[in-house]
Amino acid sequence: MNEAFLSASRPNQRLTGTITCFILNHMVQYPRKLDSTFGALADPTRRGILERLGRSDAGITELAQAFDITLTGIKKHVGVLEAAGLVTTEKIGRIRRCRLGPRRLDDETAWIAAYRRMLESRLNRLGEFLERTREKQ
Repeated sequence: MNEAFLSASRPNQRLTGTITCFILNHMVQYPRKLDSTFGALADPTRRGILERLGRSDAGITELAQAFDITLTGIKKHVGVLEAAGLVTTEKIGRIRRCRLGPRRLDDETAWIAAYRRMLESRLNRLGEFLERTREKQ
């Protein structure tokens, strides 16, 4: 059995050495930018914030009122969007103004297009299979 597991399962004993373990999943290796963008867009409130900012810049208070969310809640949502590069904020006096960020979503659009092509290819093959099996009957 793994020594680190044995040591961890006996909390009264000290670990005698440092064991480093790296787990790497080779199946899921997308750029972090895609993950942060899709994660940010996964929430309907954040999508609504982007739509609202598409019309005009807004302050945090305005957004909180528009979405009936606390200031703390809207700041968290804006923070996620800002980390993904979808929104930028600027403090002007006592007001934090939000506007759409510089990201154009080119990588995300390319990923969606490739996924769509893969699905369409699979559906085409299914259609061809169904046609062949129908002809044999």
